[in-house]
Amino acid sequence: MEFLASPELWIAFATLLLLEIVLGIDNVVFISILAGRLPEHQQARARTIGLSLALITRLLLLASLSWVIGLTAPLFTVVGQEISGRDLILLLGGAFLLGKATYEIHEHLEGSDHGRSGKVSSFGAVIVQILILDVVFSLDSVITAVGMVDQLYLMVAAVIIAMVIMLASAGAISAFVNKHPTVKMLALSFLLLIGGSLIAEGLDHHIPKGYVYGPIAFSVFVEVLNLRASARRKRKQQAATPVHLRPTYVKQRTERTESETTATPTP
Repeated sequence: MEFLASPELWIAFATLLLLEIVLGIDNVVFISILAGRLPEHQQARARTIGLSLALITRLLLLASLSWVIGLTAPLFTVVGQEISGRDLILLLGGAFLLGKATYEIHEHLEGSDHGRSGKVSSFGAVIVQILILDVVFSLDSVITAVGMVDQLYLMVAAVIIAMVIMLASAGAISAFVNKHPTVKMLALSFLLLIGGSLIAEGLDHHIPKGYVYGPIAFSVFVEVLNLRASARRKRKQQAATPVHLRPTYVKQRTERTESETTATPTP
């Protein structure tokens, strides 16, 4: 009842939920890129398993808040820099993101010229990579939640609602990213940016999230304008092309001819 009667808690919950959704989108984009390396019939399953693991990881971390808070205690010192358990996870996770995103960009640009198929043969290997990223993003998500609200039930509710939204939108996000190569490259560039920010966080150089997600939001806005302009150009080109020369007309006519040929009995 305290939650229903307190505007401050409503505002804190709404802010936390929005932030969890933003962090969840990062996770969905990377899961979509990894799942895209699998055969098509396995991609939806990989996305569902990946996001389910992300939800379980977040809930387990929330259930062990004392352990999570204890991760901020220094473990050792390197060149005058104290490294805690949280710092170590963020450093390793950021390095993994940088390496994986760079590899994906290389594969996307070079393609099969280097003799690679661009597909991961092992479903398990993709799930393991997704799980590694889930741990990193979940830790960042939970520590953010702890810093914003004190009530555990609000943290759990925000995490569950954000993950339900991500599960519902994962298919559409994945299809959109895979359909537009420029969007995929932009998403991989975002992952490089996020990986760099995680490494900075691990070295105690806090970068306000607005500085990270502001440029990302602006880039997405510009790319949406580019896609709309491209679609408009294609419609104008199609309208200017005679009907009998349009690809869809030629394809339909070819299919009709083939079906008529197949239906004609052989004498």
